[in-house]
Amino acid sequence: MLELALGIILGCCALGAGMAMIAGIGPGIGEGSAVASACEAIGRQPESKGQVTSTMLMGCAIAETTGLYALVIAILLLFVAPKILVGVLLAAL
Repeated sequence: MLELALGIILGCCALGAGMAMIAGIGPGIGEGSAVASACEAIGRQPESKGQVTSTMLMGCAIAETTGLYALVIAILLLFVAPKILVGVLLAAL
């Protein structure tokens, strides 16, 4: 019974970490779209290159935080949560 509970805890933590890393797809798509739009804007009005580039970089930095949060959550689920959950399980027995 204990082995099954430990397996479920570890499996769910790994599954949750994998699902958290799916959030890395969003920033990649968003940043690619932002850069494509910025290149198009610079191509149409080259004199606005500085403003477009600085706005694009700020937007990409903000979008990247979503991926970094997902990475932090995945690392916590892989390395911290199993120890805490196994401790709770053993304390309950």
